[in-house]
Amino acid sequence: MTDAQTETLYNAIGGDDTVRALTHRFYELMDTLPEAARCRALHPADLSGSEEKFYEYLTGWLGGPPLYTGKRGHPQLRSRHFGASIGAEERDEWLLCFTRALDETIAHPQLRAIILEPVMRLAHHMRNRDE
Repeated sequence: MTDAQTETLYNAIGGDDTVRALTHRFYELMDTLPEAARCRALHPADLSGSEEKFYEYLTGWLGGPPLYTGKRGHPQLRSRHFGASIGAEERDEWLLCFTRALDETIAHPQLRAIILEPVMRLAHHMRNRDE
């Protein structure tokens, strides 16, 4: 197997350090941006548990070690978030935080685009409230 065949997004963006930085920055932004207040309100006061779960999920999703599934089983993201009322505004605020964190932590624009496209689809799928 060649290096090109084994390359993952996880490795391409810098591995664990980058995923940690991305998830940390994401939750920093969610916690501090006034324009993310609706999304922030859906989360517990202490974001550390949410940050750790998101880090574990992204690590595996990007091709790194399957941390989330090893600890918690299948992500079942939509059903795990069904208790939160997620409309277009909350979705857009989540995407704002993720996009800014992605822009700030991953230098290569093509890698950002490869990551962002499916994340945007997932964010739209997570919406469970019609306005």
